[in-house]
Amino acid sequence: MVRVLRATQAEIGMAVQALRDGELVAFPTETVYGLGAHAAHPVALRRVFALKGRPASHPLIVHLDSVRYLTRWARDIPVTAEKLAERFWPGPLTLVLPRAYNVDPLVTGGHDTVAVRIPAHPMAQQLLTAFGGGIAAPSANRYGRLSPTRAEHVREEFGNSVRVILDGGDSKIGLESTIVACVEGSVRLLRPGSISLTELRRTVGEVLSEPSAQAPAAPGSQRAHYAPTTPLAIASTDEIEELAAELSGRGHRVAVLAQHPPLRAHQYVTWINAGARPEVYAHDLYAHLRALDKSACARILVQGVPEDERWDAVRDRLVRAAAASEAESQADDDALAVGVLP
Repeated sequence: MVRVLRATQAEIGMAVQALRDGELVAFPTETVYGLGAHAAHPVALRRVFALKGRPASHPLIVHLDSVRYLTRWARDIPVTAEKLAERFWPGPLTLVLPRAYNVDPLVTGGHDTVAVRIPAHPMAQQLLTAFGGGIAAPSANRYGRLSPTRAEHVREEFGNSVRVILDGGDSKIGLESTIVACVEGSVRLLRPGSISLTELRRTVGEVLSEPSAQAPAAPGSQRAHYAPTTPLAIASTDEIEELAAELSGRGHRVAVLAQHPPLRAHQYVTWINAGARPEVYAHDLYAHLRALDKSACARILVQGVPEDERWDAVRDRLVRAAAASEAESQADDDALAVGVLP
């Protein structure tokens, strides 16, 4: 798909007016498409949570067009955050910082920190500059489901519920931003993305990466997330062909996302070879999972990705997607156990 870099003035004008009216606007970033609301408009913020079905305790990311506006949203900004901003903004990095006292608790999920980012996509920059304020924007999808990387994904998800959808073509990266918290004297990686842990450490030195109960709340950090509606499981390289053949032999329709072609064709198997290049795999991941989700299969099998830092973000999303399928399967089993249809 051709990547559109800029919107017309009429399109930007419609989007800005919608935001000022408290309506929602979907727009492209280099990571995924965002579902944008005026970050200082409580009614608009509530619409985001209602449309997505997102718990109110989960913070949103505030998108800005320039670092000069950061102090409107965050306070006591540490030197480490300034270094990260200088190195990676505009770009696929979200910083979690102590919130400014005027920030609406709806933005922060009631927490004392705020998530902020300056996206690099030219159309997002157009919109932010013309709007002249912060746009709170989670990914433009139902809560817990696959993030959109094309405008058509947003239309499939929400139809006419979003007044304006700016079409910027395929997202360049295709996975959500790296999230880093700079609070209480430490720097902690909360969600991996296209900016690696090594790159972060080269910029600021020590960066914590182990899970911690004391870590600040961050968007998209739930154990179960980023999932298709079809149950998804991760299989090892040695197992995936055998599992697909076994399930197909029993008459079950199976979808497979692998890093190589199948050794042989199976009657009931839909197979996507996503390749072995991590940046290409990441770019196509959600589009591939959406395609497999529509293939009328009973299960999606995903080949486990290499234990390599370049694959950390992909692995994170796949593990969370599999956890979501496990949680939903358990909920269905519990419902059936008490005689309630799932």
